[in-house]
Amino acid sequence: MIPFPSLRSCLLFAGLLAATGPARAAVEAPADASPRIRYGIERLQRALPAQAPHIIVRKETGVAPKEGFILASAADGTITLTGADDSGVLYGCLELAERLRSGWPKGPQQISDAPVMVLRGPCIGMQKTYYLPGRKVYEYPYTPEEFPFFYDKAYWTEYLDHLADLRMNTLYLWNGHPFASLVRLPDYPEAVEVSDEVFAKNVEMFRWLTAECDRRGIWLVQQFYSILISKPLAEKHGLDSQLHAWNDLAADYTRKSIAAFVREFPNVGLMPCLGEALQEQNAQTRWMTDVIIPGVKDGMAAAGLTKEPPIVLRTHATDATKVMPEALKGYKNLYTEAKFNGESLTTWEPRGVRQQLHLTMSQVGSTHLANVHILANLEPFRYGATEFIQKSVLAMRDRLGAHGLHLYPLFYWDWPVSPDITPTPLKQWERDWIWFEAWARYAWNPDRDPIAERAHWTRRLAAHYGADAAPFILDAYNAAGECAPRILRRYGITEGNRQTMALGMTLDQLVRPEKYREFPELWESQSPPGERLKEYAERAWKKLPHEGETPVSINAEVLAFSAQAAAAIDRAAPLVTRNREEFNRLRNDVHAIRAMSQNYVAKTRAALAVLRYGYSKDLADMVLAEENLAESLVYFRRLTELTKDAYSAANSMQTAQRRIPVPGGIAGKRANYHWTQLLPVYEKELTEFQAQVAALKNPAAAQGRTHAPLTPAAWKLLTPGLSTYTVQVGNTVFPDAPAVFTAVAPELEGLQGIGLRRGEPDKVIDFECSEPVRVLIGYFHDRGPGWRQPPTLETDATAADRGGAEPFIVDAVKFDALPAATVHAFDYPAGRHTLQVRGTGTYLILGIVRPIAP
Repeated sequence: MIPFPSLRSCLLFAGLLAATGPARAAVEAPADASPRIRYGIERLQRALPAQAPHIIVRKETGVAPKEGFILASAADGTITLTGADDSGVLYGCLELAERLRSGWPKGPQQISDAPVMVLRGPCIGMQKTYYLPGRKVYEYPYTPEEFPFFYDKAYWTEYLDHLADLRMNTLYLWNGHPFASLVRLPDYPEAVEVSDEVFAKNVEMFRWLTAECDRRGIWLVQQFYSILISKPLAEKHGLDSQLHAWNDLAADYTRKSIAAFVREFPNVGLMPCLGEALQEQNAQTRWMTDVIIPGVKDGMAAAGLTKEPPIVLRTHATDATKVMPEALKGYKNLYTEAKFNGESLTTWEPRGVRQQLHLTMSQVGSTHLANVHILANLEPFRYGATEFIQKSVLAMRDRLGAHGLHLYPLFYWDWPVSPDITPTPLKQWERDWIWFEAWARYAWNPDRDPIAERAHWTRRLAAHYGADAAPFILDAYNAAGECAPRILRRYGITEGNRQTMALGMTLDQLVRPEKYREFPELWESQSPPGERLKEYAERAWKKLPHEGETPVSINAEVLAFSAQAAAAIDRAAPLVTRNREEFNRLRNDVHAIRAMSQNYVAKTRAALAVLRYGYSKDLADMVLAEENLAESLVYFRRLTELTKDAYSAANSMQTAQRRIPVPGGIAGKRANYHWTQLLPVYEKELTEFQAQVAALKNPAAAQGRTHAPLTPAAWKLLTPGLSTYTVQVGNTVFPDAPAVFTAVAPELEGLQGIGLRRGEPDKVIDFECSEPVRVLIGYFHDRGPGWRQPPTLETDATAADRGGAEPFIVDAVKFDALPAATVHAFDYPAGRHTLQVRGTGTYLILGIVRPIAP
């Protein structure tokens, strides 16, 4: 730190070229400059050339918008830098430093600038790619073993300087329950989850990090989930660490934790998520108004604060339109945040219910943030489509009313390293520099001329790879960046974290997506209007006109874009003069995206042929499907070859929450995270499909398919007042309402279901089993408020802890006076249990059976 003498104003000298050389220019600034202004001047001084002009630095409220600045040079060469506030001075210093490096023009001139987005910043996950032993998702105490980077001040200094260069002004740390690593509570001494030594390190690091962020104009924000509590606290009081309903002890503990956090770290923001564990909307609203906000106010009183610290409400897994009106009654300094394209990047034209949510939040009277979240369809490849990113930021502001950017890295769950296989791990912010830089540039100002922007990015890429290669690399980035968004939005099961798009999809998932809990918001909100595969096949068969994007149009676009990208990156290859190794990795990514695109195109053509066969019954359609499926495997083999030595994993979250194309975790261990592991799956798929086609060609040789009944398990119903019934046509399912089985899947016939009263759908069900069992839950095909809904991993990451994320038997039972129902299966070990069927409303218990052997 450069010492400032206690004078009204002073001259800060950058030093001398040499004892006999001319003095370098002085930087004149207020003697009482804040740490933020001092940091800006330090950065400016490092950039001063030997013959730099005299520079006057000052702060003047109202001279520019918030965080804005003016640079003005006089006839004598003096440059005056005036900032509207401390951050404005800082950003003016950084801007002037950049311009001095490239050569400040002679003569009088004036430049002014200020950001468009109020908040601009990335998120770092205090999370891992795996679950810790004995813990659930999001439960990661702050320890040197799990997060060595958190304790590395050199790392933070480098990274925070990088954020300052990008003019980012927020930094979010995401953790399920950080308080048990950062505060002690006299009433709950057992709650601390780390050793005394680690606790002391955590507090010291958090204070240091807060100060270093503030010095660079960065607001540190801590995110957390509800209701998550300390594991040792939960164990002492016989509670689950993740609670789905209101609990008085958890409420008291959380309120006191927040109060202690605000008292200890008064300059750190809070970003609560009112789910995913806490389920019921009224309870979520109450948690905000009766726990979180009072906790902040308690902390304010203890710290002597008079101004409300900002709270950023995450709209995920809650209905913020119900929360915000109640919250604003007791607290005014509230921000809101919602996902831009769900948990992927799919379109710059968001619409539907998600667009309406953003617009509603943007009108509550505070700043609303758009969250570029997880990027499940982009990982693990590099992404630098600057044109797509600029259009997306414009959409955030103009279509969604957002005035802030909350940005995730491209491989979130394994920060700070990338998944590339290299001798030395790559830092994500260096590998993906163009990703972070583009979002930051357009969050500062999205209204930039496209022609000028092409020139800007060509210069930036020239600095990395050489001037002649740069325009081709930019073309490759922009063309390749159009592929994954199109593929997912038209064919995906979900935009959420449970699908790893780079690993492909099975034919069954494309033909029968309803079996895999397809998420309608993907195509209703996160895509332009268009047709899914089933819609297209039906319209084509009925000779109806097509509407919007179609599988045929998307396939043509994806093939064209990926071919353009591959051709451009190959043209750049002989022209590269710098960073050859990184260019080769980028080039490999572009060709991998090409192979991935070809795989999807061939496989969706196979799916369309299968769907057409459902109408035509023409064997030629199945033969065509077989040919396309075989072609898709050729491209997946090519994709596997390109990635087998390039990447350690295709996805950064390697747990059972990943479901598409296959589960990402089995028995608590990561699984199916690499293309080499999926290749046998798709080879088997082709072999089995070829057998199906052969059977259709020669029906006499085909073996008949049987539907063996599921095997009942040994279990005992412990809840008094309930009875069982036999699952068969003609029987009644509810003891208090008419509902007769009219059709039953053969696998279910003869099982013993539990007769719930429709008037008591929330009754606690206790049972005991002497062996592992599978409980068969029936969900009715009605999304109305009176019907319980299947688990949704998009809003509840622990919903698949016992399985049941996808249907077990679709359309399993039908009734005379009720909707049909689909069965989901949930696994329980031997022992005594309380059945957990999340949500509210009517559902069925259709039997308890032995798990099917793999």
